[in-house]
Amino acid sequence: MTHRLAVLISGAGTNLQAILDHITAGELPATVSLVVSNRADANGVAVARQAGLPVAVIDHREYPDRAAFDAAMIERIDAHGADTVALAGFMRILSPGFVRHYQGRLINIHPSLLPLYPGLNTHARALEAGDAEHGCSLHFVTDQLDGGPLIARASVPVLTNDSVETLSKRVQQQEHRLYPRVLRWRAEGRLQLTDQGVELDGEPLPATGMQIDAPA
Repeated sequence: MTHRLAVLISGAGTNLQAILDHITAGELPATVSLVVSNRADANGVAVARQAGLPVAVIDHREYPDRAAFDAAMIERIDAHGADTVALAGFMRILSPGFVRHYQGRLINIHPSLLPLYPGLNTHARALEAGDAEHGCSLHFVTDQLDGGPLIARASVPVLTNDSVETLSKRVQQQEHRLYPRVLRWRAEGRLQLTDQGVELDGEPLPATGMQIDAPA
């Protein structure tokens, strides 16, 4: 049975597009069963509809609290089936109930080399700190903000003339390589979250995840 992905977005949908491109190229043996956005005007919604994907726009402002909003998402995601739920620029903090419901199936991409710079404005923070390298991280989601067990990271050098925009663009290029590769591991049944931590091909990954900087 084909591995089913639910992809949650709030913005441009560039990682969603990268996932779709890898599926089309035969490099990711999966299907996107549902795209969820909390914003009707998110460009990623147009990306999903252009690809003919099922889309659920669930506006968080229409719900009394986070738990009610998350319950609505769970209902729609489960109705379409999801072996993996991929957060791809989804800008809402998830409730513990949502995280528990998809424990071991919920993956997020974050634009920093975690555990550095959880939260927002990661590129500016890396520049302000004078870091020599920056990058992105894939991790299983827990109820700790950007603090779940790491799966993989990809880094880029920080150049002396970098701005937030130039650094962000290079990190995003790494995101577009890294996310489909990690999802391929999931689709092939190679990547699991166990009580002992993250395992790839039955072997534990280091706490910092796998470093993947060379082209896949």
